[in-house]
Amino acid sequence: MRTATTWHDYEILDAADREKLERWGDVILIRPDPQIIWNTPKDESLWQKAAARYIRSSAGGGAWEIKRPLPKEWNITWNDLIFKVSPTGFKHTGLFPEQAVNWQLAGDMAASAVKSGRQPKILNLFAYTGASTAALLKAGASVCHVDAAKGMIAWAKENLALSGLADKPVRFIVDDCRKFAEREIRRGSRYDGVILDPPSYGRGPGGEVWKLEDTVYDLLNLCAELLSDNALFVLLNSYTTGLSPGVMEYLLAATVKAKHGGSVTSSEIGLPVKSTGQILPCGNTAVWLK
Repeated sequence: MRTATTWHDYEILDAADREKLERWGDVILIRPDPQIIWNTPKDESLWQKAAARYIRSSAGGGAWEIKRPLPKEWNITWNDLIFKVSPTGFKHTGLFPEQAVNWQLAGDMAASAVKSGRQPKILNLFAYTGASTAALLKAGASVCHVDAAKGMIAWAKENLALSGLADKPVRFIVDDCRKFAEREIRRGSRYDGVILDPPSYGRGPGGEVWKLEDTVYDLLNLCAELLSDNALFVLLNSYTTGLSPGVMEYLLAATVKAKHGGSVTSSEIGLPVKSTGQILPCGNTAVWLK
């Protein structure tokens, strides 16, 4: 498992009974996690420090139960990049801390290409609030940042401004990722790397239904068409339980590797739990490298 251990402003303090106790800078939150099926004893004095707890509704969705003064938004830092954090109505905060291992990986590959005299052109699909975009821009890449949600694009722009990257070469696109990829192929556009961090389920800007298992193979085939002759990487991340690391590795091998050669690896990614020293699995990633 690849573990995100480079954080100072974020940590999981404890995890038990389908919940995790997290520190985001100076703010402590409790959020649900269905993978936490163990019911180990909790240090209640620690859990009582939480400013808010997200409570799921039996009718779907949920809401934050405020326990202490909770700012509407605040900033945290990772490797000199600054991100805005804000509790949303869907339990998320605008950032997935375990993805730091992938931000680092993509940034390192881009930086290596820059050192060799190239400015790699990267396509970031389902780009959310732009943490990977920020890491790539800082490394010297140019980025096409695509997300179907206007609000997430706006949030990503805020994050780039916070990190002093607003003037870097980035193009923001509000669109369905598959439709955008299809148009880019018709236009003859090519990229040196692709990041895909899709949701398990969602809707596009026109109400299009997205279900990862039904579409990921076709989308990876499109990404294979979009890669340049000197492509660096394709990074696929998933939180869908039905897509194991091995399945994702097979998908990349059957699409990108079949067309471009190279190698594919896969693994779980996770975050350490301070109270126990154990690692909480937080998703799976497969990576194609030329």
